[in-house]
Amino acid sequence: MDKALTRPFKVAFALLAVTAGVAAYAANPVTDEKIAVAKASLDRAEQSGAPQAAPVELATARDKLARAEKENTDHHPKPAALLADQANIDAQVAEAMALQARSRKAATEFDTSMQALRQESTRASQPSQ
Repeated sequence: MDKALTRPFKVAFALLAVTAGVAAYAANPVTDEKIAVAKASLDRAEQSGAPQAAPVELATARDKLARAEKENTDHHPKPAALLADQANIDAQVAEAMALQARSRKAATEFDTSMQALRQESTRASQPSQ
């Protein structure tokens, strides 16, 4: 009777193990989340002006994100997660560079307008002859 009960348990355990393996193989939520975060960072970088200010960094982020998606599709979660993290960082660098370029442009425009105001102020305070 022992052997009769053991066989169904072995079959059930094997089916459970196969089901768990297939579920783990089918999706990796951590990797999927990292890819989603990288996509969001890439979108923010694109909207911040990175295509003009940091095209190389943005292209690198896009390339790494595409490679991460391929690795994830091929069921290689560790390289996919690593590439997604790298794509996220590259996109953040591109966004920061774009923001820096905008800040630099605003500072230059401010300096130019201040110089114009100083010149106007100097002309207005000089006695007319």
